[in-house]
Amino acid sequence: MRNGMLGSLTGLASAALLMMAGAAHAQVAGSAEPPAPPPLPDPFGERVFHFANGVTATTDIAFSAIPGFRPLLLDLYRGAGSGPRPLVIYVHGGGWMIGHRRAPMIRNQDFTKVLADLSARGYVVASISYRFSKEAPFPAAQDDVRTAIRFLRANANKYGIDTSRVGIWGASAGAQLAVMEAVNCGKPASGEDQTNLTQTDCVTAAVGWYGPYDFRTWPAKYAPGPRNVYLDCPIGACSDERLAAVSAITYINPKDPPILLITGTEDNTVPDSQSREMAAALQAIDAPVQLEIIPGVGHGWKSPDEAKTIAAMDHAAEVTFRFFDSKLKTR
Repeated sequence: MRNGMLGSLTGLASAALLMMAGAAHAQVAGSAEPPAPPPLPDPFGERVFHFANGVTATTDIAFSAIPGFRPLLLDLYRGAGSGPRPLVIYVHGGGWMIGHRRAPMIRNQDFTKVLADLSARGYVVASISYRFSKEAPFPAAQDDVRTAIRFLRANANKYGIDTSRVGIWGASAGAQLAVMEAVNCGKPASGEDQTNLTQTDCVTAAVGWYGPYDFRTWPAKYAPGPRNVYLDCPIGACSDERLAAVSAITYINPKDPPILLITGTEDNTVPDSQSREMAAALQAIDAPVQLEIIPGVGHGWKSPDEAKTIAAMDHAAEVTFRFFDSKLKTR
């Protein structure tokens, strides 16, 4: 298991200037905000990498281009064969301030292989980027997750996706974004990217690893800096309305999709009480939820014992993969 899991230029410049000038003209001449332009051509294009078990990964697919921000990209992992497959979207962590869609969770790990291992089980897997909170605070990152889901559904034929079976999985800040999407989807699009609005952003199943789900009960001593920036207000000075708006627990409903929450007992960044409270709240309304507590490990499955860290990562990945198998695969 350890090896398996761990194991544009003148033309473009002219085009960019023309696009910017056109957008500026539209904003002056008309009252409506112009739609987001498509991403500019990339001379390097998309790149394809090969993994074991016939899995290929197409990297740096642009799914959102909001004027004033960097293009948002995703990597797409697909196994050999034909026919539509369920989709799993991975949302990385990093306190909404740092991180990358390929970044390892534990030391010496190639996380792309973990995503490829999941794809080999019969999934299309998309690992996405989003705007960080110093670029734009909440709800920008949440809007970006919704944009990615709609983009993937709109391009389902191209990528071989079964749009009726869509899972989402995130770690830490990514877990907050993923679980929020599970319980608060289907709302009118309010973000800057207004593309693919005929597509739903709702998912079929969700997994959260050591995420914060209620900002009102998350103790202020834990990760106050990232929270201040993400919320755009200091801890202790945020309104109750804003704290509730960013908390997934606010939106739970008996009709929510199945949710799996995994955390460690020694987490000093997002305490396990966050997952416990979210699970209890879902259970209280008879919403489908599973809670997995891993003893002796902290945030990112960290432990002074490297073997325990690796074992916790492997266990969490296997539980996650089995959960998606049970919820997304045709039975």
